[in-house]
Amino acid sequence: MGDMQQKWYEIANGEYLVTPSLVVHPDRIQRNIETMIKMAGGPELLRPHVKTYKMAEIIEMQLRMGISKFKCATIAEAELLALCGGKDVLLAMQPVGASIPRLFRLIVSFQNTNFSTLVDNTDTLGALERSAIQENVVLDVWLDINNGMNRTGILPDNTALACYRALYGSKHLRAKGFHVYDGHIRNANFKERKKRCDEAFEQVEALKKDIENLGMEVGNIVVGGSPTFPVHCLREGVQKSPGTILLWDQSYSDILPESDFLCAAVLMTRIISKPAPGHICLDLGHKSVAPEMPFPRVKFLNLDGTCEQIKHSEEHLVITCKNPEKYAVGDLFYAIPYHICPTVAKYDEVYIVKKHKIAGSWKVAARGNKISI
Repeated sequence: MGDMQQKWYEIANGEYLVTPSLVVHPDRIQRNIETMIKMAGGPELLRPHVKTYKMAEIIEMQLRMGISKFKCATIAEAELLALCGGKDVLLAMQPVGASIPRLFRLIVSFQNTNFSTLVDNTDTLGALERSAIQENVVLDVWLDINNGMNRTGILPDNTALACYRALYGSKHLRAKGFHVYDGHIRNANFKERKKRCDEAFEQVEALKKDIENLGMEVGNIVVGGSPTFPVHCLREGVQKSPGTILLWDQSYSDILPESDFLCAAVLMTRIISKPAPGHICLDLGHKSVAPEMPFPRVKFLNLDGTCEQIKHSEEHLVITCKNPEKYAVGDLFYAIPYHICPTVAKYDEVYIVKKHKIAGSWKVAARGNKISI
């Protein structure tokens, strides 16, 4: 790797940047979009998740590449997609409580966008049906299948079959098919990951067959996340649904070595203190980078590899270093977060870099729970 490649992250006018900040590289995002489309076999086979970045500009980059179907986690993200001109938006967080009337307000407000959502039980299905009757609309609904992650979804057994039958028989809900997220499958070895993914998907295929044998249709299956994306790209007749792929991060770089995606988001941080021998403190606290994972929180791109991240609080990240004399208070560092999705959500805006210079900023428009609805 040449010197210019190693220093793709360097910013010529970085001294003027307030830290901590998050910067993104549009050229790398574009490269990731192109790679995603190529792997999937075409933009029509994709339904990317927007929860990682929540920015209009990245949605628009995908629209220009022919991607028309999207997935999101919040009403705010769904509204942002509609504002950008997205035609097909799946709210992939089962709506409950106040989210149900908000979803129907979206449908009424943005009639050029087709909204759908998912359910994993008949009680929520009934609540959606009552609202659809009240609003006199037909709502597209996917059955959320739990094929091993045990976070959301219904187990692919007779209970799922009964729930799908109730959905299929509704006059105001239209059964679209299955939604299956298998984020628990993330083996570093691709062959092992593919084996686990295929075994988990067999349950989904068996349920599909049982439903079709009863005379009902399963229109499509929205499946996977970033770790299983390469596996599902080998599968026909499904919509692939990666998310982190657009920005990538260090965790996936480490555990998915075969993936040809580029880290496109970089944290900027400075030394604010050298409080004890061998110790350095940076302004990269919980409020600035995802703190829920074990150390390390980030991979530093221009800090000695012997340094170790040992303490993290709201405003501070403390590291130990064998040669602290190399660094001074005020020095600027570049770091790739291990978990990019909750890191982006900590910022109102990100700076964009073009040709090694800050060239503007993008708003993290769906950072909150609400835009207007």
